[in-house]
This record gives sequence, structure tokens and C-alpha cells, in this order.
Amino acid sequence: MNEDEQDESLTVTKDMDIDGSHFIYRQITEKSVKFLDYDYKRCVGCDICVAVCPTKALELGPMQEISTGLDAPPITMDLEKCTFCSMCASFCPVHAFVMTEEGDFPEDEKFPEFDSYVKMNEKCLPCSICKASCPEEAIEVEFTFKKKEDIAPFDENQKGEIEIDTEKCNFCGLCAEFCDAFLLIEKDKTPTDPAPFDLLLVDEDKCDYCVLCQDLCPEEAIKVQGERRGEAPEIEGNLTIDESKCTRCTWCQVVCPYDAVDIKKPFEGEIVLIDANVDQCDPQGCHGCFNVCPSHLWYVPEDRKIAIKEDYCTYCGACVNACPKDVMRVVRTQVNHTKIPDSPWASQWRDAIDAMVTSQRKFPNISRAIEAEPEPAKEHVEVEVPEIDPAYLEAARKRLDKAKPLLLNAKFRKVIESEGQEKVSKEIKKRLA
Repeated sequence: MNEDEQDESLTVTKDMDIDGSHFIYRQITEKSVKFLDYDYKRCVGCDICVAVCPTKALELGPMQEISTGLDAPPITMDLEKCTFCSMCASFCPVHAFVMTEEGDFPEDEKFPEFDSYVKMNEKCLPCSICKASCPEEAIEVEFTFKKKEDIAPFDENQKGEIEIDTEKCNFCGLCAEFCDAFLLIEKDKTPTDPAPFDLLLVDEDKCDYCVLCQDLCPEEAIKVQGERRGEAPEIEGNLTIDESKCTRCTWCQVVCPYDAVDIKKPFEGEIVLIDANVDQCDPQGCHGCFNVCPSHLWYVPEDRKIAIKEDYCTYCGACVNACPKDVMRVVRTQVNHTKIPDSPWASQWRDAIDAMVTSQRKFPNISRAIEAEPEPAKEHVEVEVPEIDPAYLEAARKRLDKAKPLLLNAKFRKVIESEGQEKVSKEIKKRLA
């Protein structure tokens, strides 16, 4: 590679496009392109990205106004400062930042990220409860078992009775998924009561008392008197979690009646209401913390102005930035993250992770300035002033007196400015002789 090719390969350009609520930033080189996609509608303004950014390229917007209705990006970027290091994308708890790459990159390049998850264990049936309760609509369930109509088509001539034991029924929704005769009634979910259903109805005009629902029910909550026509299927299905939506809020874990949900949050910490400021809270007029909280943990109880369900908290701190009255305090005590690889930027990743707990960010030196080591102090040496011979001093004064008219001569000064030094020296010697 010659010098020109080397310089060209190091050329970096940056630009930005806007697509709906997405700000798409690009860093382009001859061999690769990095994309940083920021969805400002997804962003909750927790400012964790601001805390970890090593170049101060990100800035938090007016969150108190944004949380109460101002349509503006919670985070703004100085594209010139951004190095596309991916720290904001790796540590965004709501996936508002997403980094993708195209081109020539090391295959083993792996940066740290949150070591958090939501997993369904072997106890999962699956059923419909977690999907219906998820405040972020991050859960999808696809049931693969045969439906009632496939096994025993409706027969209007069948007679019988059906009864739901409300003490046993947990509203898992499997009967409603299996047979059109069942109808689950949804209710408003709250942090203190996140269950999505509160009533199961049976339309007996659609029921032919085939007994299959009784056999299917995992809680033995259905009793049917009728003719069993066929065999109930095994409960089967596929449950998927959309990682771009899931915030690890734990609503699914709280409502699951089978202890089938395992969760590890991105942070450990605590959220505390500041008693001295709670009286100033106006949850109905402001509603800022309600609007930004990705865990949906805020509610208004009967006996207080505002309250939280701390089990849901992911300790992102968005509510602190949104609150105009300093009603709450969020403290992070630990960041759950993957291994930091041994790389030139390892120390900056460690500093970024520490900053999420300490709120003190150590920044790299990007000034490119080289500091010289200070010279050690030298020992003071007295200098002896030489004696001046009066005869030599008088001779020097006489020669200067002769030179003064020459230096005041405009023609001579022009010669000094235009002619060579050697010619000027000869002229001076000639005139002083």
C-alpha cells in the first residue's frame, strides 16, 4: 500500500438521516459502515448513555417537559464527537440505541453488554397470562395443539352441563384458545394487580359438552357432564420474547402461576421515595414518572399521593430526570454485564461500567497533546559580572555615532530590505571605515 492509498483508507465521513422517530447516524470508511439507530420514541431519558459516553457526544434534553408531553428527543448527539464505540447501544436498557455494522470488521470483536435475560423454564405450559400482562407487548405465544373443532366438530344435538370452579381457575386462557365457547374478560392491569383477566365466561350456545376442555384444563377447574368425544391434546406451543421491547420489568414473573419465568435484571439497586418531597407531588397533573417508566411501577394509592411497586424497578433512573419535585432517588449498586475483552479500549469499558454506579465518568485523553516531562530544578550558580574597559566602551560609542546617520538614511534601509545580507555587511563596513 502506497502513502496515497493509506491516507484514503483512513478517511472517515459521518452523516445522519431521519426516518420517522429514528435518527440514523452513519460512520463511513472505504472498507466499512457503522450505523447507530436512535429511536427517540423508544427512549425514556434515563441518561445512562450520557453517563457512559467517552467523548461527551450525548446530552440529555429537557426531560421534565418531554415527560409531560413535549415531542422532542430525550437525547441529542454531537456527531462530530461520536466515535461509534457502541457503548450507548450496549448499555441502553430499553434498546433505544442499536448499533449495526457492514464491511470488514474483526470476527472476534465482541464488546461488553448487559448480562440480563428473561427465560421461560421447563415449568412453562405455555399459556396466555404472561403475554396478556406484558406492558410492553414483548411476548408472543403460538399454540400448536389441535383445536376443538379439529378433534370434535360442534354437534348442536348434544346435551349436558358445564361449570367453572372460580377458586381453581387461574385464567390461563388455554380453554379459550382451544374452544370458541370460552371467553376471557380482560381488566385494567395495575402494578399491584397485574393479572390481565378477571372473568371466564362460557357461551353454552357454542358448547356441545364434549368434555375435552375438562381434560385439557391444567387446574382441573372445569367440570363437564356430557359425552366425551375424542381425546384432549397435549398442551404445546412456542413462546418468544422480543428482546427489542423487553425491559426486564418482571410483570410476567409476578403473574405466572407456574413459576416458569426466570429473570436477571441489568442492574441491582434501590428506589426510594423522599418523604419530605412527596407532598409536593402532583401525579394527576404531572404524570411524568408514569409516562417515562419502562417498568410501569408507579400508581396512586388511596391513602397516599403516589407509590411504587419496587419489584418491577430496573433502576434506570428515568423517573428522577422527569420529576420536577425530586420525589424519588434511584441508586444503582451493581451492573450485570458480560466479560470485558482484553482490548485497547478495555479500560474505557471498565470506566463506563463504573460510571453507571458511581456517576463519575473518567474520560480518555483525546487532545493528542504530548506533555513534556518537567525538567528538574537546576542549582543556582552565581555569575561573575565582567569588568568593562572604559577605553573599549568609548570606542564602541564612537562607532555607533558614525552608524546612526546611515541607519536614518531611507535609501540605505531600502537596500537592507531588498539586498542580500552579505552585500549589506560590505556596505556597512565600507561606510564605517
